[in-house]
Amino acid sequence: MSRAEVIQQGGGQIGGGIARARKPSPLWTFGLFRSELLTTFRRWRTLALLAVLAAVPILVGIAVKIETGDGSGGGGGPQGGGPAFISQITNNGLFLVFTALAATLPFFLPMAIGVIAGDAIAGEANSGTLRYLLVAPAGRTRLLLTKYATTMTFCLVATLVVAVSALTVGALLFPLGDLTTISGTRISFAEGLGRALLIALVVAASLIGVAALGLFVSTLTNSGIAAMATTVGLLITVQILDQIPQLHALQPYFFSHYWLSFADLMREPVYWDDLIKNLGIQGLYAAVFGSAAWARFTAKDITA
Repeated sequence: MSRAEVIQQGGGQIGGGIARARKPSPLWTFGLFRSELLTTFRRWRTLALLAVLAAVPILVGIAVKIETGDGSGGGGGPQGGGPAFISQITNNGLFLVFTALAATLPFFLPMAIGVIAGDAIAGEANSGTLRYLLVAPAGRTRLLLTKYATTMTFCLVATLVVAVSALTVGALLFPLGDLTTISGTRISFAEGLGRALLIALVVAASLIGVAALGLFVSTLTNSGIAAMATTVGLLITVQILDQIPQLHALQPYFFSHYWLSFADLMREPVYWDDLIKNLGIQGLYAAVFGSAAWARFTAKDITA
């Protein structure tokens, strides 16, 4: 609906130029991107996804506080397994940021991205607005890039929602201060905050492959629900395959294999090898599935 407003509002100023030049201006492109952002973040589905993501750090923080506050956990934090850094939360609430990102990255974050990306094109076709959008001077390539940019913006926002929620809960429930890295060295709280922000950015960048995959799936069908379900199903399948030892030769090529490499940013010095491999794999997936989405979408017969 808001995208239609962008086109209609440009009818006198921009739309008149369409008939003469047939070439969209940068202003129109920015208006389309802004409209996509507003449409995406105003949907109840998007707000619900962000609320679930924000709730995960709250639940983890409360669980750790209860376990360590009843006298059974002592001062050493929770016992047994769990997400990375969870045993350090009681010593420094900043570790809740790292723990929350480690807990949400394998499923919650990529699932949310899969929902948004899967609905990007298929949802428009299902609602009957895709053909109307293409009447505007965006062109299929520009529209596809706008959809991908919107999805990547959601990746960043979703990751920051998790990080900010975790930092808030960590500050309320646990002490803050200098923290100890994985290597055993001490860094200041300010440097720890800087690394937390860098980790959040790396986590967001780790989802660009998923976003491209979801966008490609979205160009294959006119059903938004089918595209979302297929994307989430592929995510789960890859996660399962990544845990099978017999597939160790293939696992380094799965987009999820190096997701948790962000923990290396908490080493002193930082261990970059797996981080670079992760970003390289994400870039490869983005290039392959982005190109496939472009090839499919530009050749697709738009009937809705």
